[in-house]
Parts: sequence; structure tokens; C-alpha cells
Amino acid sequence: MSDARPGHGFVPGRHQLDSYGQGGFRFAGMSHKGSILALPSGIVSWPVASAGELRPEHFAAALAEMPKIDFLLVGTGADIVPLSAELRRPFREAGISIDAMQTGAAARTYNVLVAENRRVGAALIAVG
Repeated sequence: MSDARPGHGFVPGRHQLDSYGQGGFRFAGMSHKGSILALPSGIVSWPVASAGELRPEHFAAALAEMPKIDFLLVGTGADIVPLSAELRRPFREAGISIDAMQTGAAARTYNVLVAENRRVGAALIAVG
């Protein structure tokens, strides 16, 4: 679901991730099945099930958060999948660093950076 409005898979505010796995995430006292975008404005459902599906339009909401994001972590699932130049280009042009890693590592890193009040976002593909 890409509609980032209340009532449409959107939880406003910055939240640390309590857990991940079993096909989803726990945060803000809730459980969500599927992938998520965790942005300064809130957490929204993300319609991506595997790194092979990633397209530039999947990152439009993250780019729209500029200048509130300096760094975007991309959790590519159980394996590290490098991001193509096509996916990296808009972030480079916007002055936002982007890094791909396993979803677990991305979720843990996101939590550390949020705790440090850093300007970070995360695009996280759910893992089993």
C-alpha cells in the first residue's frame, strides 16, 4: 500500500522497530505483515516483497522526505542485494546516502540511528 495517509497503512511519527521476522515487523505497539518504509513522517506499508522487484518509483516517498533524510537504509531481505545505478542515481542527485544490507542489519542500524536522533529512513523488505 503506497498511500501514506492515516487509515491507509500509515503510522505517523518516528518509531523504533521492536522486532522483525515472520514476514513482518513490530513497532509502536503494533504488528505489521509485509514490507515497510520507516520515514521521519511515519511508517507506511511498502508494496515490495523481494529485492528483484525494486524500481525507482518504490522510493518516491523516501525522496519526498528530503531534506529530513540524510541517509536511507535498504533492507533487501535475507541476502544482501546491491542496488542498481538506476536506483541510486536519484538519491545521489538529492544528496542522500543510500546503503543496501540484509533486512535484519538494516533494522538494527535504523534503531541505533533513530536513538541518536539522526536523519535516517529505512526501506525494509520483510523476511520470514
